[in-house]
Amino acid sequence: MADQHNPLPRAQVQVDLDAIRYNVDQLTRLAARTGAQTMAVIKADAYGHGALAVGNAALAAGASWLGVASVDEALALRGAGIQSRVFCWLHTVDDNFGPAVAAGIHLSVASLRQLWAVNSAARAVGVEAKVHLKIDTGLTRSGCQPAEWSALVEAAATAQAEGSLEVAGVWSHLACADEPGHPSVDRQAARLDDAYKVAANAGLNPIRHIANSAATLTRPDLHFDLVRPGIAVYGLNPVPGSATLRPAMSFRSTVSLARRVPAGEAVSYGHTWTTESETTLALVPVGYADGIPRTLSGRMEVWLGGRRRPVVGRVCMDQIVVDCGDDPITDGDEVLLFGPGDRGEPTAREWADTIGTIDYEIVTGMYRPRVSRSYVGGRR
Repeated sequence: MADQHNPLPRAQVQVDLDAIRYNVDQLTRLAARTGAQTMAVIKADAYGHGALAVGNAALAAGASWLGVASVDEALALRGAGIQSRVFCWLHTVDDNFGPAVAAGIHLSVASLRQLWAVNSAARAVGVEAKVHLKIDTGLTRSGCQPAEWSALVEAAATAQAEGSLEVAGVWSHLACADEPGHPSVDRQAARLDDAYKVAANAGLNPIRHIANSAATLTRPDLHFDLVRPGIAVYGLNPVPGSATLRPAMSFRSTVSLARRVPAGEAVSYGHTWTTESETTLALVPVGYADGIPRTLSGRMEVWLGGRRRPVVGRVCMDQIVVDCGDDPITDGDEVLLFGPGDRGEPTAREWADTIGTIDYEIVTGMYRPRVSRSYVGGRR
């Protein structure tokens, strides 16, 4: 039962910073074997784990770069006192690059329009911009098309010669690295190599990077100068069996009402489940508004009272019901909805596999207004 003086919240995500540091240490060691540095990707509030806390933990564990998607995310890190190299890559047409350039943020550039926007911002603030030219090697999302690459490189080389920017990197992103042996991986690596040679022939001397979590773990030949692990930082392995990582996030709540219910009573919306005999049902005050996918209805368990127990009936917006049989469950007992799996509790990967998605979506989706977040493990 929860401590009366320190009650558990209605819904809480707990992040183990020791697990973050352990994972980053493992990843940086792998990268160091090939001479590469490590960028810990902490976009989307560190996949729901908290960007500032995770960023500091990653840097303490050996990462030398942090990666985010947006300029706003990058500037928030600077505003919180993080002075490491920060890279961001997903821009809108209205982004003001001036503050980012002034703050020393490394910016991705995938088109001539973006190049001119960053170059103009650099001139306006009087600071040399650090840019990484992105080549589309086959993900076909963002990135400069190969047919337009030479023009982008030439323009960037001219701007560098004029002193307004430095081409610090040439980079791309892999589409299928989490499928070892997929032929697209080698094709994308070859296209990156071709793009890099164009940049080198133009007199540029940038670093190269393409390796995400999966490639960091399984393709040391693609580490180049820098690796960019994301999901692996949080202990979720995109290539199971390739490394031992520690999941950092747990999701907890408490029993708000435990009561005995007779046989023959239907439970929750739609009456999809009915008690077969007298049983104890535990009401837990979390639902799909708090990150539990409604598609887990009838297909999930929780850890309660020392073992796994089924959630019965439909997942509601604000609550779920757990069948506890004849065990002595009381109001205030802790409920672990998912965790690292050390005790046999459900995991984020289990949730994802059950509903046919990826664990990235599960943990990132836990950043919700009614879900508090706490940290354990060393300094915050």
